Amino acid sequence: MELILKSNNEDSLAKIIALAKKLNVVIEKKNADLNKKARTNLKNRILNFKAEESSSFGDAMDWQRDERSDRELPFS
Repeated sequence: MELILKSNNEDSLAKIIALAKKLNVVIEKKNADLNKKARTNLKNRILNFKAEESSSFGDAMDWQRDERSDRELPFS
C-alpha cells in the first residue's frame, strides 16, 4: 500500500516520520515540487518547442493515397 502525505508543517512531518520508523514502515521522500521559476521555464520550453528537422513520417495524405490507391477515399 502506498500513502502520500503532504504538509508545510515540518514539525508534523517529523513526528509522522518518527512514528513510521518505530513501526518499521519504509519511507520514501520525493521532492517533486518545482519552484515557480523552474515550473515557468519548463512550461515555456514545452509550449515553444520547435523541431530541428522535418518529420520523418512525411505527409499523411500522400501515404493514404499510396496505401489505398485501390479504393476511393472519402476526402480526396
